[in-house]
Amino acid sequence: MSLCFITLNTFSQEKELQNITWIAQSHNSSESMPVGGGDIGLNLWVENGSIYLYLSKSGTFDENNTLLKLGRVKLKLTPNPFEGKTFKQELILKDDYAQISGSNGKLNTKIKVWVDVFNPVVHLEVKSSQKITTEAAYESWRFEDRITKGKENNQNSYKWAPQGIVKTLKDEIAFKNNTVQFYHQNKPETVFDVTVKQQDLEAEKSKLFNPLNNLIFGGSIQGNNMIPAGNYDGIYLSTPFKAWTLKSKKPSSSTKLTITLNTATIGSIQDWETNLKAINNKNSQKASIKWWNDYWKRSFIFINSKDELANQSSKNYQLFRYMLGCNAFGKYPTKFNGGLFTFDPQLTDTALKYTPDFRNWGGGTHTAQNQRLVYWPMLKSGDFEMMKPQFDFYLNLLKNAEIRTQSAWGHNGASFTEQLENFGLPNPAEYGWKRPADFNKGMEYNAWLEYEWDTVLEFCIMILETERYNGANIEKYMPLIESSLTFFKEHYTYLAKQRGAKALDADGHLVLFPGSGAETYKMAYNSTSTIAALKTVLERLLELPNVSEKQKTEWSAMLKTIPSINFRSFNGYITIAPAKLWERINNTESPQLYPVYPWGIYGIGKPGLDTAINTYNYDTDVLKFRSYIGWKQYNIFAARLGLTSEAAKLTTAKLKDSGRRFPAFWGPGFDWTPDHNWGGSGMIGLQEMLMQADGKKIYLFPAWPKDWDVHFKLYAPYQTTVEGTLKNGKLIDLKVIPESRKKDVINKMIQ
Repeated sequence: MSLCFITLNTFSQEKELQNITWIAQSHNSSESMPVGGGDIGLNLWVENGSIYLYLSKSGTFDENNTLLKLGRVKLKLTPNPFEGKTFKQELILKDDYAQISGSNGKLNTKIKVWVDVFNPVVHLEVKSSQKITTEAAYESWRFEDRITKGKENNQNSYKWAPQGIVKTLKDEIAFKNNTVQFYHQNKPETVFDVTVKQQDLEAEKSKLFNPLNNLIFGGSIQGNNMIPAGNYDGIYLSTPFKAWTLKSKKPSSSTKLTITLNTATIGSIQDWETNLKAINNKNSQKASIKWWNDYWKRSFIFINSKDELANQSSKNYQLFRYMLGCNAFGKYPTKFNGGLFTFDPQLTDTALKYTPDFRNWGGGTHTAQNQRLVYWPMLKSGDFEMMKPQFDFYLNLLKNAEIRTQSAWGHNGASFTEQLENFGLPNPAEYGWKRPADFNKGMEYNAWLEYEWDTVLEFCIMILETERYNGANIEKYMPLIESSLTFFKEHYTYLAKQRGAKALDADGHLVLFPGSGAETYKMAYNSTSTIAALKTVLERLLELPNVSEKQKTEWSAMLKTIPSINFRSFNGYITIAPAKLWERINNTESPQLYPVYPWGIYGIGKPGLDTAINTYNYDTDVLKFRSYIGWKQYNIFAARLGLTSEAAKLTTAKLKDSGRRFPAFWGPGFDWTPDHNWGGSGMIGLQEMLMQADGKKIYLFPAWPKDWDVHFKLYAPYQTTVEGTLKNGKLIDLKVIPESRKKDVINKMIQ
């Protein structure tokens, strides 16, 4: 179908970004504002005239694998500008800083808070019309050891199965010259050692990657004209704390504070301190502003509609992408269960009166089914550099996963489980402590997670897609992809040979039994999610340039062994089955629609679209499980199938204001607040409604309501960007780079 458009000037991106502005103070940390950059996240709020911020940073895992916050900072000004009638707190998205201003009589004060993208430094700049005294207190709830009991252990890797007493060990905090210095140094014995012993891998221990070993994290607070001013004790919500205070030597109209953070795997505190002092904390914001300006220009979706929920979806799409951008350069991926922006847990669940370190579903534990939804939208938003921490996470664990496979079953390949520790072994609670003596040591003794190994293949295809979208060099990740495939080939051959004389079925296919259809269809035979994953990854590998004939031959041979997807019918309608057979249903996912998304076997312009639509409309499990909450991805399925009204209804339900003060603090859903896989699945749905790619074809508006005016810029395969404006149902502006790709664009709005 030919394109019809006329070129007009689009609205400026700067005008379309909506800053968040509050004109009243907050009641507590749940009404905080996210600010961040590089790999640092702050929760910033003003309560009872004082400024507070929580400090979070990527990779701060303690002995129990809790992702610890780095403390809380309280800023108090005297006289206090926030005791007057004028107050404003604003998040300036374009340049990434927050500004807090207040007036009390003739006293006018502004505080700018920003994070350096390229150095782990937080800046607070106080400017006032009169000389004031500034007090900056470092408040810590980890001033002493704390025993964690009951559900509080859900913040660590022990979860509901602690082995003896579990403690969050105290930090070291002290005045040092005119600074407050704080750090947590992991003890030699950690949950890594406990897990290795549990899973009978002690003979291999010296070969295993251990990210918790020699880990030290913390930082220092300092300010010009500021000196130590003693300690105080207090309680915030239900958590006791101790504070170390810095105070102005004399009143001033200008004060600058810096919080310098350092996380390192290092031998000694002395070396850590040397590294901390070497961090560049000069107050130069230009490079950070440029990074954020470029970030916002790279990709966007701005909706202007009479439908207020559509407008909210657009606004919150940008806000969630902002939160993702705050961990662009983290050593570890953004966590699905709160990212860098969790707050006091009793404000999410009143029964959980725990410390601010709490988050449900663990800190160092990686839940792949949830994590994938945080990272998929980064392809179409062009945020390829931000995907590296997630890819490196798996690459760093490759050797451990291969050692585990070899130890348990004596064959090759990397076995990555669904609940995966940041050292590549199954979560010890999910692995199970009360196991039958003769139970296979490679298996989790867990009805929810047994035989669920295929989620790694979604990260493999993401890696392959960065090559297709961005021309990325993925050579270093090829061993990860190949080893993940090798596991399926060798393990299911191994299991078949244990059952009988033949390794393959009568058609020469692998017998994928026992398996799992996501976390839902258990003890599955030929799970559809696994078949679709294996087939798609192998086909993409065969499309790669510059691979050897040997590799092509091996991949082609394996592709021939992948069985076909199975079908069933409802009221005479043929639908995709979740597997050939299964024994029970444990969860509420719909893996029968995974061939639609993420695997793209069915979709607009492809054979069998009617079968996929039947699955969405008539499969009784799909109908029963349908929702927009949390990680549910029905909005994405609907968009991929071209079901415009359904996609719009579910996506706007997902991306509507959260009900909390910050509109993109969704959750807890099935996980925690802010729920990042809720936000990620919302982003994906909006992208897929707007633009889909199939090979070289680029479909515009495949599930887009005609009355949603939109200005967008998204990325497509083959290093292509598509920017356009839809107004009154007509494409009035289109810019495709490179221009040669414009011929591949198909406007579904005029079909």
